[in-house]
Formats: sequence, structure tokens, C-alpha cells
Amino acid sequence: MDELRVLVPNGMMGYGFPLEDFERGLAEKPHAIVVDAGSTDSGPQKLALGEMTCPVSAYQKELAILIPAAKKHNIPLIVSSAGGDGTNQHVDLFVEIVKEIATEQKLNIKVASIYSDIPKETVQKELANHNVIPMTNVPELTEDDINETSVITAQMGAEPYLELLKKGDERPDVIIGGRTYDPAPTAALGIHYGFSPALAWHMGKIIECGAICCVPTGKTVLGRLREDHFLIEPMNPNSKALPHSVAAHTMYEKSSATLLPGPGGVLNLKNCTFEAETDRIARISGSQFEVDSTYRIKLEGAKTVGYRSITVMGLRDPILINQLDDILAYVKNQVTKELPEEAEQSQLIFHPYGKNAVMQHLESVTDVGHEVCVIAEVASPTQEMAQLLVNRVRTTLLHYHYPGRIATSGNIGMPFTPLEIPLGLVCQFSVYHLMTIDNPVTPFEVKQWEVN
Repeated sequence: MDELRVLVPNGMMGYGFPLEDFERGLAEKPHAIVVDAGSTDSGPQKLALGEMTCPVSAYQKELAILIPAAKKHNIPLIVSSAGGDGTNQHVDLFVEIVKEIATEQKLNIKVASIYSDIPKETVQKELANHNVIPMTNVPELTEDDINETSVITAQMGAEPYLELLKKGDERPDVIIGGRTYDPAPTAALGIHYGFSPALAWHMGKIIECGAICCVPTGKTVLGRLREDHFLIEPMNPNSKALPHSVAAHTMYEKSSATLLPGPGGVLNLKNCTFEAETDRIARISGSQFEVDSTYRIKLEGAKTVGYRSITVMGLRDPILINQLDDILAYVKNQVTKELPEEAEQSQLIFHPYGKNAVMQHLESVTDVGHEVCVIAEVASPTQEMAQLLVNRVRTTLLHYHYPGRIATSGNIGMPFTPLEIPLGLVCQFSVYHLMTIDNPVTPFEVKQWEVN
């Protein structure tokens, strides 16, 4: 094979994609369709509560398009990090969706699932054997952390997918993977077909987000892996993959611009070049992959730590806004004085949108607009306690006679009722650690079915 073509319909399964762009991609005769479904970007609640990134109906709609397309073109469909968190329960849910679609559309397909949940007993054993280390800025893992965590899953590398691709005529038509390092399925395809692992990993890093690396950003993208380079092409004819936009996306979500660690090694991009193949296709070369002597997988887990309530308040008085920091400090101090027991057990955070709410202390812009939205967030052991505290925050700010105050009818406008909004359980990442393993395949159980 001189060229491996991998089609990615969108950067996150469930987010939708233009059917005409996907069909353009199919016309290029891809060797596989790959789509990632997972991320921890949106927080720990998926792991802690068993939730998914998108509604079930969103996954059903896309799989109903992708499965028959893959079958028609006799190419594998690989879905990774099923449901968002990639836990076993969501892998099983995706498998059931696949089976239902295959039955409804009368498709004879082979389905494989790869599971990524790691038993707590295994993590405890490896922790005792000093084989678990924290990620950067993460505390050491404890047995209490493990016990309090809802479920622990692990990011698999390319190897479990590679094993299934090696099955020849028995290769699955659809692979549903658990939690996966995002570039791994594309890397597995590249390695399987004999291409440079470095280029395969790098192409996987770029295309797992779909056409986000293009200008304007889009959804459907085609990666072409060749002997000494790879090409990135958006399937929207009005979009372009430019050298600088692809280079920028290489740094996306990474702490280093040149060294990208993952399961089994580090992608080294110090000698990488980004060039224009055409006015809308980028050419990337020079990537290197350094194999680690120790194979580690990232463990992910979360737990519930309380309940959250918020109130949303609009402020427009320039006298108030000009002293907002001092006023919010007063409100917090006053609430703590009035409800000391509750405040001691809780956390109160102000989010002043229009004044540093996004960048906080890193904000470089000092100008403040004529109106500000302050969201007060309280996390407490119970929902009732959170409601009590956030109510006291709202009423204190509503009537506080701040220095220079002229109006007396109330300091804030409130766009929502109920005025105090209960948000339910608060979740927190409790496991975010690296675990050493001997074999990159054995921790990840595989099941296979045939649907007639």
C-alpha cells in the first residue's frame, strides 16, 4: 500500500456532521472510518455519575449512517472512548445500538468491543507495588481515593486495536472501543499497514478532532498517510488545511509543543515540518516516535463530593461595578459570619463574567464593561445546605448598601426562577494517574459478535 486513507466524519461522535462532506470523503475510497467519542474536557461527571457526552439519540443517528457506509465500502468503522468516558457500561450500550441498527438495516456484520475498566483490586495491588504514579500537579493516589471512586478506566494505546486488525478475514466490521488515547486507532491502522509509527501517531493526533485544524474549522477530514509524510485535507471544499493551522493544532491540549507522551512512547516533533501540498492540503513530515522502556497507561476515575447550587445575578450600576471585588469579598465574609457552620463545610466561588471570570488572575485586559453577570456557586455536603448559602449570598448582595450607593430598590437583576438553582451532585476527579503494565493488550478485554 502506497497510501493509507483514514476518514474522520467529525471530531466528536454525537456532534453531527454534514452528510455531503462525509460522502465526499467516501468518494476518496478510504481504508477506514475512525471517530472518537470521548474526552475528560467536560469534567468528571461522566465518570462519577455514568453519564454520556451526548444523548443516546445523537449516537444512534450517526451510527445509522456510519455502519452501512463502512459495510458498503468493506472498510472497518472504529469508534473509540464510547459514550465520552469509555467505561464498560457505555461500550455495551454502543454495542447494543450497533446491533439494533444492523438488525433494522438487515446488515450482516462482525462487531468487536474492547473494554477499558480496570478493577479496583488491580489498582490497589499495583499501588502497593509502587507501580502507580500521579500525573503532573496531581496528588499521590491513596486507597481511600480508589474506594471512593465510582469506576476506574484506563486509556488504551494502539495495541488492542492492532490485534483486531490483524484478524484478516475475521477482522471486525465495527470496533467499539473503551477509553482510548485519542490518536491510537489511526496509529494502529498505520502500523498495521506498515507505515511509520511516528507519522501514524502524528496523523492520528491531528485528525481525531476532525477538521478543527482547518480554516475555517469544520468537521469531516481525510488523512492520507504515505511513506515519509502525511496529508490533511478537509472534505468541505470551502475549507483549507494550512501549514500554520495544522501546526497549531498539533499543540492543542498539550503541555509541550514538541514532545507528546502517550501509551508506549513519546511523539517527538522537534524536526517536524509543516508545508503546503496545495492551497488547501497540508503536508507534514519529520515526526519521530521514541519508544518508552516502561509501558504506562493513564487511569481515570471520579467521585461525588457534595451538592452544588448557583444563583445568576446581573449588575449594571457603575458605582457597584467599580468596587466589585471589595463588594464580593464583603458578601462572602458576611455570609460566613451569619452561617458559620454551613460555610465551614462548603465552598463559595464567584464567577464575575465581564470581569476576569474566564482567565481570572491571568487576565490581561483591565477594562470592565457597563454590565457584569455574577454567578455565585456553592458546593456543600447537602443540597439543602447549598441552597441556604446561595440564597444568603443573593439576598446579601441584593440589599447591601455599598459605599456611594444611590439606588435603594435592589442591586441586581435575576434572569431565572427559581432564584437559587440546584444543580445536584458535585463531582471531582479522584484518579488521574499512570500505571505501569507488562502487556499493552491483556488489561483490555475483547468480545466479538456476529449480527445477521
